[in-house]
Amino acid sequence: MKIKELRILELASVLAGPTVGSFFAELGAHVTKVENPILGGDLTRKWKQSNENKESTISAYYAAANTGKKIKYLNFQDKKDRLALDSEIKACDIIVVNFKPGDALKFDLSFSACKRQNPNIIYAEITGYGPESKRSAFDLVLQAETGYLSINGSKDTPAKLPVAFIDLFAAHQLKAGILTALLEESAPCKVSVSLYDAALASLANQATNQLMNANTPKRLGTLHPNIAPYGEVVTSADGVSFVLAIGNNAQFFKLLSALNLRELNEFKTNTLRLKNRVELLAYLEPEIAKINSEDFAARCNKNGVPIGEIKNLQEVFETEKAQNLVIKEIQEGEETKK
Repeated sequence: MKIKELRILELASVLAGPTVGSFFAELGAHVTKVENPILGGDLTRKWKQSNENKESTISAYYAAANTGKKIKYLNFQDKKDRLALDSEIKACDIIVVNFKPGDALKFDLSFSACKRQNPNIIYAEITGYGPESKRSAFDLVLQAETGYLSINGSKDTPAKLPVAFIDLFAAHQLKAGILTALLEESAPCKVSVSLYDAALASLANQATNQLMNANTPKRLGTLHPNIAPYGEVVTSADGVSFVLAIGNNAQFFKLLSALNLRELNEFKTNTLRLKNRVELLAYLEPEIAKINSEDFAARCNKNGVPIGEIKNLQEVFETEKAQNLVIKEIQEGEETKK
């Protein structure tokens, strides 16, 4: 079946589940999102910043996770609304849910219940800690419990990831599971992802450093635990900040060449640069501070030295490349951008 022929029913709110629905909607699938009229719809409709239109029925947060969907307000406990919901279940190919623990059974919307109504259903589920857990999940709590707060931030101050990345990690894994089920023609089937599992799986090299080397990661700010200078922040003569991302010896020696600096024995290998990273930064910083940002960027780019100017979001979205990715959509009478 082609993506554009898919009918997806989204019984999900906030970020993780709705992001999955938006993914398929952007590809052309028919996505119907059901919201709770008693609560005034998805909770994120009310998550407004102080300068947002108080009269609007949506928020910028809501717009971020909801694109191209048909919205229906249905009360699961109302007989008429329940009949309408059952019709949606029978007609869809995929159902996306992220119920609170116990709600799938409470509302008779478990996989087995939905499969009785639609024997060809792909039931895609996001939970907090797994289907058997009764705990509700919150991204920040999971960042604490899966180690992210222990490795993110400065030495004495933990910092949360500024976007609910664990929700997004889980959403990406659920997309992959759904696409696999479609490819393998596995329906009826249940695809289940937990935020906890997604968070652990996304620790990548930080996990293997612990599991294989017993090196418990510490908070390093922007610094990389295995490579230097990688994550070091430097400032040009005109006050522009850059992050260095030197991944190998060749790139490091090209950086030295771009800065007209000598090669020193204490920085010849990555192991030595990690050992002497404080001294390394002290060696690089003064030279970079003499060069304006445009010249520094040009030298590095010419020599294939990976650096990045640290931009705020206003600066990011002023670029043509970012603007080309922005989706504009009229939602409930309001123009949204995402």
